[in-house]
Amino acid sequence: MLNSSAKLRVAVIGGGIGGLAAANALMQKGLDVTVYEQASRLGEVGAGVFVYPNSLRQLERMGFGPALARVGAKVGPGSVYYRKDGTVVGPIVTTDSSGWNGMYGMHRADLLDALAAAFPEEAVRTGYRCVGFSQTDEVATIDFANGESVQADVVIAADGIKSVLQPYVVEPSPPEYAGFRAYRGLVSREQLDSWPHEVHQVWMGDGKHFMVFPVRSGTLLNYVGFVPTANETAESWSAIGDRDELAASFAGWDPQIGKLLDKVETCYWWGLYDRKPLGAWRNGRLALLGDAAHPMLPHLGQGANQAIEDGVALSVLLEGLSAAQAPAALAAYENLRRPRTAMVQSEARRNGMRYDSQYESLERRDEEIRHSFILRQNLYDYDVEQAARLAAAA
Repeated sequence: MLNSSAKLRVAVIGGGIGGLAAANALMQKGLDVTVYEQASRLGEVGAGVFVYPNSLRQLERMGFGPALARVGAKVGPGSVYYRKDGTVVGPIVTTDSSGWNGMYGMHRADLLDALAAAFPEEAVRTGYRCVGFSQTDEVATIDFANGESVQADVVIAADGIKSVLQPYVVEPSPPEYAGFRAYRGLVSREQLDSWPHEVHQVWMGDGKHFMVFPVRSGTLLNYVGFVPTANETAESWSAIGDRDELAASFAGWDPQIGKLLDKVETCYWWGLYDRKPLGAWRNGRLALLGDAAHPMLPHLGQGANQAIEDGVALSVLLEGLSAAQAPAALAAYENLRRPRTAMVQSEARRNGMRYDSQYESLERRDEEIRHSFILRQNLYDYDVEQAARLAAAA
């Protein structure tokens, strides 16, 4: 039951996928939630993102199943890892250990739109760029560049890898460049009639890798080519890439890649960054979420999924609490989430080494890839709501 005096007031800073997923989860638990987004409107840049069983399970419980089924592209049997020449290495796991296939390829904008549609429009403030934070034992205050300040019982920093609020929690920890540039874009499925349906494909070799999966109900194919760079590349989702440079990077690989790249007219690139696990995620009434807490390389596809787990955990741990009880709940959130996300960050780095064939023996690499289903299914089996309920009861 909610405390009788008032609903807990929560300010979510950042209206991306992680912020809106958390806002929906918190709202459904009866909390008074407002989202503050620095852009003039909600929107996601970039293209494809996977929604895996560990987060889809939570989203379906929140009522998003039908909306995601409409805009997502189911990914299932036939998903394959290849060597660069097209030699099959093994299948890609698309289910949890029970056999449930809860895996969609999604356009990031479609996922964000589904989350935004379920959240009250009047509870979203756009054009609010956070510039400062302070707190007392009783309340937290957020300052914005437009001159306004607001107070809340809890502040959730979902403001990304360059989080303004992170330094109020822990000593600044600059993102670490991974040494790779990712080229990405979309190709209409109609232009590649023979391309297999509902599959995820990954080609690996020579210090780089290439992947393709469907989005937007299967009408588009999202491709990403990961290429090493000598110079640090900015973390940008919207920088225009060189299509010819991308094609040259994968010349001589499986002809299927060339077939797809022949249809590409424009591509984009971004630099890959993560950071070592932070020493703390919360300070009093302020807690970090998603990339503000645990940016990770994309080689397990878990970035957005872990942010969604964060939001669900917060909603369970904060449900029914008074303002005075909130800081202790944020401490429980940190204790629950930090070990899991640190593991995923580390495994994403390791998986990138596998994908980029950074092994003396490709046979050893291939064997590790084939056995990666154990890690995948452990990731997918995890039920963050159940884990949070156990933490709340402890």
